[in-house]
Amino acid sequence: MTAAQAVLLAVVVLPGTVGAVLALTRAERAAAPVAVLTAALTTVLAVAAALTQPALSYPFVAGADFALEVDALAALILPTVAVVTFLVLVFAAGSIRAAQPRFHGLMLIFAAAALATATAASLPALLFAWELMGATSYALIGFRWRDADRVSAGLTAFVTTRTADLGLYVAAGAALAGGAGMALSDLPAAADPWRHVIAAGILTAALGKAAQLPFSFWLSGAMKGPSPVSALLHSAAMVAMGGYLLLRVEPLLASTGWAGPAAAWIGVLTAVLMGIVALAQREFKQLLAASTVAQLGFVVLAAGVGSVSGGAAHLVAHASTKALLFLAAGAWLTALGTAELAALRGTGRQWRVVGVGATVGALALAGIAPLSLWATKDAVLAGALEASVWLYAAGLVAAALSSAYAGKVLWTIWRRGVRAEAVEGGTGTVGVLEQAPLVVLAAGAAVLGVLALPPISRTLTEALGGHGEVSPVELLVSAVIALVVLLLMLRLRAPEPRWAAGWLGLEAAAHAALVRPALGLAHALARFDDLVLDRAVTAAAAAVPVLARATARFDDRVLDAGVDTTAHAAAAAGRGAARLDDTVLDGAVEDLAGRVRRAGQLARAPQTGAVHQYFLQAVAVLAVGVVAWSVYAVMG
Repeated sequence: MTAAQAVLLAVVVLPGTVGAVLALTRAERAAAPVAVLTAALTTVLAVAAALTQPALSYPFVAGADFALEVDALAALILPTVAVVTFLVLVFAAGSIRAAQPRFHGLMLIFAAAALATATAASLPALLFAWELMGATSYALIGFRWRDADRVSAGLTAFVTTRTADLGLYVAAGAALAGGAGMALSDLPAAADPWRHVIAAGILTAALGKAAQLPFSFWLSGAMKGPSPVSALLHSAAMVAMGGYLLLRVEPLLASTGWAGPAAAWIGVLTAVLMGIVALAQREFKQLLAASTVAQLGFVVLAAGVGSVSGGAAHLVAHASTKALLFLAAGAWLTALGTAELAALRGTGRQWRVVGVGATVGALALAGIAPLSLWATKDAVLAGALEASVWLYAAGLVAAALSSAYAGKVLWTIWRRGVRAEAVEGGTGTVGVLEQAPLVVLAAGAAVLGVLALPPISRTLTEALGGHGEVSPVELLVSAVIALVVLLLMLRLRAPEPRWAAGWLGLEAAAHAALVRPALGLAHALARFDDLVLDRAVTAAAAAVPVLARATARFDDRVLDAGVDTTAHAAAAAGRGAARLDDTVLDGAVEDLAGRVRRAGQLARAPQTGAVHQYFLQAVAVLAVGVVAWSVYAVMG
């Protein structure tokens, strides 16, 4: 293993290992410093891996390796995930007071899973990281496990994304059947129709993680988790990884002829509808959650139209912007004990650092020039214009809605003549550790748009592939639209379409379409179990004693009688054999022995020891022989 490969492995293993150790210990005082130090070292390693771009692979199953690789796209995203994780953990060190080892440990594991997802080069590696990320998100959203609502929200997020994640397993099976292998770069070469199955599976899984339509509702409940969790989950991990995966497999989407346009239209419709949902919200974190879904819609749109460089630049700029806004929301939630927009009026004047940071983030979110999302959003829209004028028009509507809900935030936090008051549970203060990350993230939200401007955009396009270089006219048009809409929202009170406040009823629709039928099926199976299976088991249990008694009677009357009869017959046969031995065999043996004795006595009679008798016997034997020969000769 080379040094560069060791660095890549350490990027994933270091935070994962330290996080697991922290989660299993009770080192309250050491947890935050250890987590922040680990995140800092991980950031250094991530930057080093991005510069060297190593790759490593381990055998997993036949035809499928567990592979990690830092290509040009991962080299852009990997440091982003690491830096945002570090800044969020610095903020958490000042805001999380209870169960710190468990919280910081889970956050590091969550970050390790996101880093592994960013570098996964094969479906086995992607599946491992994908599943770990989803499981850890459930634990973090339901971190305060004594609150049933938070645990339920985490479960909703987990089940919803898990349902979509089944697409990855379908894609893995289709990849093996397609014969091209399970490396992400080889998927476009899979044989038909398996290539289409692979694209459909990955698209479904990515849309679920990115909370795109129709999966968007799970992100609303995820806001019940701690603010640092929301900041990381919405900016650089989990949700962002769904859009990132589609950018990673853009050649596969393009090769099918249908998956690219499908992703593009789903992304732009999500951006429009979730923009309206964000405008309807009266709670800051809910507004930010809906805006996250909308902004990720631009990334999905970019993957669908082949604007990989524009989508990647938007993903990076959005990570900084959204982490900034969520941490600002978390700071105010800690200080005031509420994140309701009505209670946040004038907060920008009370906590200037938080207010200025949130303002930079909101202006970037609105697409105000020259802040980051202005240029990156236009890079995506330029690619959409090459694909379809209708996609471009819908993208402009989504961009205008971004300005509208950003204006709603700015109007709230800078409203004159109002002073926010802390409610029960609010600390009334914002600490240094909570303010410091906002400064760094605000700088990122301000300048990261250069990734979408020449000459950097041309370099990214050459490295990442794709098309859709933004034109000065496009930049000017979007800047004017964003500024006009923002000024209108600051001048006039932003509309709040109540029909969209409940996230378009998506959760209720999911319950009606999936949960209720599943519950109905469960109840039907339960009734079947009670009426049929339980009765069958009861009847079988009642029949067992009867069968046992019948078997016992058969044993007594048949088997035992047969054994007794056999035993008596064997004893009689033994007695008969004994009598036969005494009366027949013994007599025969004794008679034979007597005859042998008499023959022996006769044989000893001529043995007197006299020589003349032996001669006489020899003459007699010779005479008998001569007679016998003569008779034989005459007869012959």
